[in-house]
Amino acid sequence: MDKIIIEGGRRLTGEVVISGAKNAALPCLAAAILAPGICRFHNIPNLRDIVTTKKLLANLGLTFEGDSSLQVDASNLADHVAPYELVKTMRASVLVLGPLVARLGKAKVSLPGGCAIGARPVNMHLKALEDLGVSIKLEHGYIYADAPDGLKGATIVFDQPTVTGTENILMAAVMAKGQTIMKNVAREPEVSELAGLLNQMGANIVGAGGPELVIEGVEGLYPVEHTIMSDRIEAGTYMVAAALTGGEVTIKRCPAEYLGAFIEKLVKSGTEVITLGDATLVRRTGPIKSVDIKTTPYPGFPTDMQAQFMVLMSLANGLSVLSETIFENRFMHVSELRRMGADIVVEGRNAIVRGQKGLSGAPVMATDLRASASLVLAGLVATGTTEISRVYHLDRGYEHIEKKLAALGAQISRIQE
Repeated sequence: MDKIIIEGGRRLTGEVVISGAKNAALPCLAAAILAPGICRFHNIPNLRDIVTTKKLLANLGLTFEGDSSLQVDASNLADHVAPYELVKTMRASVLVLGPLVARLGKAKVSLPGGCAIGARPVNMHLKALEDLGVSIKLEHGYIYADAPDGLKGATIVFDQPTVTGTENILMAAVMAKGQTIMKNVAREPEVSELAGLLNQMGANIVGAGGPELVIEGVEGLYPVEHTIMSDRIEAGTYMVAAALTGGEVTIKRCPAEYLGAFIEKLVKSGTEVITLGDATLVRRTGPIKSVDIKTTPYPGFPTDMQAQFMVLMSLANGLSVLSETIFENRFMHVSELRRMGADIVVEGRNAIVRGQKGLSGAPVMATDLRASASLVLAGLVATGTTEISRVYHLDRGYEHIEKKLAALGAQISRIQE
């Protein structure tokens, strides 16, 4: 198992290029199930979750050629079963449920696993599929979905916005008979990306980016060529890295238009953010100011940036309160940051952070994807050596993070235990 070793105290300068968005690539790859033939995807990131998804789709009969430019051939879709062995490590695996039912009329998908940051139940997915006429059974840890007569359009109202739920049902509804109206849907850019791809493939979807989607069912979809958007969470993480180290970093292929709420808070913390076309310059020369945040669904402050912003606030002048409203168990990084000298008290879904003059390197352990990123950021500014174990979490969502940070001047390396 790999470890990341960081000697802190280096100011980051230079340029970094943002990779394709994992959370856009995963549903787009699942959507390939819907179209017999070869889809071509560009800007696919080299991540553990992408490898897992390719294994899962290969198990269903899809074939692949290439890496960052990837051909996906769904001509010979042969199976409807997504087994536990492949689904257990990644919650997004449940995204094959909707397209399998749409194309084959049936699916057997293991209940998903992934990062332990909250319950994240799939009940909203299943209820919505039942609204579309799918028979659902839960037995022995598997979801059995059956629609022998096809799916029928319906009005679906989610109890709360759900990204994977919206994506899953969107992929199911595009080939349902008649009109489907989805209300209280997720508005994340990655959902809009999927809707745009499906429309390219011949679907009829209106309203992406808003709270309601209207889908007119079509007979079938066809394969297309598509480029995946840049990863806004990776971009935000490098913005925090520049701010933390008092550096000056130009972030290329930066989707700043999707980071409005985060950038607003970053600027209030004393960081300068300048958009230059598809690049963004981030630098900080003055002290870090304390800022309160509250995570909310897009277009609010992203829950996936809460842990990274907490590291910044741990060095701010004053007291800040970080409120987590999305996931009930997303403060697992706090105990590790405390080991490095951060002053953080958790009260329910609020973390009260009292800024300190510095952090000190320590052996720490990653617990989930974004927690891993927060520990790397803390290591960049800590005095001495920080040793991060269980970095396989990091490899699920950040492409070559140690190489990109080293190119900016960080003293960081990966070793095998």
